[in-house]
Amino acid sequence: MMDTTTFNFYLTIILVVGSLLFLIILWVKQRKHIEHLEKQLFTAENKLHEQQVSELDYKLNPHLFKNVLNTIQSHAYQTYHSLDSLSSVLDYILYESRKKYVTPHQEIAFALSLIEIYRVKLSPLFELRIKKQIQDNQPLFNQRLMVPLISIDLIENAFKHADLQSPNSFISVTFIFKENTFSLTVANKISEKAPLKKERQGVGSDLLTKRLDLLYRDNYKLDKFVEGDVYIAHLKIDLLEHKAKMLTAR
Repeated sequence: MMDTTTFNFYLTIILVVGSLLFLIILWVKQRKHIEHLEKQLFTAENKLHEQQVSELDYKLNPHLFKNVLNTIQSHAYQTYHSLDSLSSVLDYILYESRKKYVTPHQEIAFALSLIEIYRVKLSPLFELRIKKQIQDNQPLFNQRLMVPLISIDLIENAFKHADLQSPNSFISVTFIFKENTFSLTVANKISEKAPLKKERQGVGSDLLTKRLDLLYRDNYKLDKFVEGDVYIAHLKIDLLEHKAKMLTAR
């Protein structure tokens, strides 16, 4: 008879392998879907704006799939405890991210699940600070005004460029939703092994700016700067003003 420990071990391996295969299949299918969509872009002038946004979204999704897959593959022994977060992330990417807008509630919940997956990269001694200041009684908190996956770039860059080994290193992520305004601040101690200039050359950073420009125009502010050896990125979106302009444009 197989003892409980052995059974749990094999069950974990099966779940990990199954999750990896599932992600690979989804990534391949979506890659083919993207290639098909790219051939259809810019075919009608009256839909040019929507097509540009769609193109940016579908370039972003495979990039996210690859990063999540690499994290799970590199830390498979911890994946058993991350399956709930993985399930939430996959549901969001597959279903909600295809929509033009999601609610601030949905986007924040997705970002928190993504952080839990990336947490497996970190030593138990590493300082990961997650803060939330959410006024969930605000009327826009559950209205579809947020561009899906808009928080990915800032969070991914923190885990990519943070100094994960040296003493006093940290990553800090703060979500704020008050007065119908969404704010995300991400800070990390910069690693000497990952020069800051590489972040500015990444696809994700360019896509973030393009998506913000296309959909929020003058209703957002994105700041990225360095203080000492700490890199800070701050995104603020005035959703009330954005909604007002959406209603006016109808």
